[in-house]
Amino acid sequence: MKKKKNDIKTPSQADIIQAWIWNEEGLFLLDQRKLPLEEKYVFCNTLNKVRKAIKELVVRGAPAIGICAAIGFTIGFKNFLERNKNFSIRRITEEIGKISLLLETARPTAVNLKWAVNRMKGVCEKFLKEVEKEPITLKTLKELYFILEKEALKIWEEDVKGNLSMANFGKDLIPEGGVLTHCNTGALATGGYGTALGVIREAYKHKKIFVFVDETRPFLQGARLTAWELSKLNIPYAIITDNSAGYLIKKGKIKAIIVGADRIALNGDTANKIGTYSLAVLAHYHKIPFFVAAPSSTFDLEISSGEEIPIEERPSKEVLSCGKTRVAPLNAKAYNFAFDITPGKLITAIITEKGVIYPPYSQNIPKIIKGNKN
Repeated sequence: MKKKKNDIKTPSQADIIQAWIWNEEGLFLLDQRKLPLEEKYVFCNTLNKVRKAIKELVVRGAPAIGICAAIGFTIGFKNFLERNKNFSIRRITEEIGKISLLLETARPTAVNLKWAVNRMKGVCEKFLKEVEKEPITLKTLKELYFILEKEALKIWEEDVKGNLSMANFGKDLIPEGGVLTHCNTGALATGGYGTALGVIREAYKHKKIFVFVDETRPFLQGARLTAWELSKLNIPYAIITDNSAGYLIKKGKIKAIIVGADRIALNGDTANKIGTYSLAVLAHYHKIPFFVAAPSSTFDLEISSGEEIPIEERPSKEVLSCGKTRVAPLNAKAYNFAFDITPGKLITAIITEKGVIYPPYSQNIPKIIKGNKN
């Protein structure tokens, strides 16, 4: 899809993968449900369409849905201005609350979603406080719209820059040889470059690396999405079944594992795609490093451990079928947990855009993420 002359200026993705297009018409999202067989975009010009795109995995990946939520917030506010003529502080505040709630409840586990919504909400609250004694006009609210647009783009740009910084911090940690990654943590899951996959990309520039890609059942984010990205980047890889990692590690084929994250607690406990915990246990038993790569927006310092992280359970049909083909008996039931929790004690290090964090995490996470020196 070609950009139009009136496209909103978006951050350089340092990438050949164009997963996002945002212009005055609305947001165009590369439909990740159809990759790699089709490269089609879903058009979102209303808040409900953005929410549906997040909920139904048109867009996925913790940083990506945070950015999408920020853009969705902006689109939702624009929709509000288009369908109303009379405004008051109270009415605007109520609408901001509705927009926030719709976006925050799209998916429960990734904290980046709530983080981005709260940041956009904070921009609104600050603006409304500054103009509370002035007459509220459409002109005034259009000014707020452009401020929101600028903030959403800033969140997007910060993510891309953070990915590049994360890749630079993490590249030396990845050893030569085979590296395993789970789910998708590349340009499709972020603002443009990637978290765990971004670290792999940067490491590959300096050493010989072969990537083992977990298929990541049931949505196959590894087999469909990570493999697609690696193909475009000309990085050597092979797809493996989720249950063959242990065998390959035992054979010495895999020297390290690196994954992303959807939420990280104060003690380092990490919520990530289901199957991550099993990989961490394998890495611990075989004494190979297990790394997590995530931006600071993925840390939830208000919770002390992973026990407090809500785990999303998705429709059983995703397990009972492969694509559109039913593979289980018609009367079968299935559990479809989207995430699991990896204890911090199984994680060698957490790579962020602010630096690499090592245990003890309860002490060192605040030092890096919040800058506490105590």
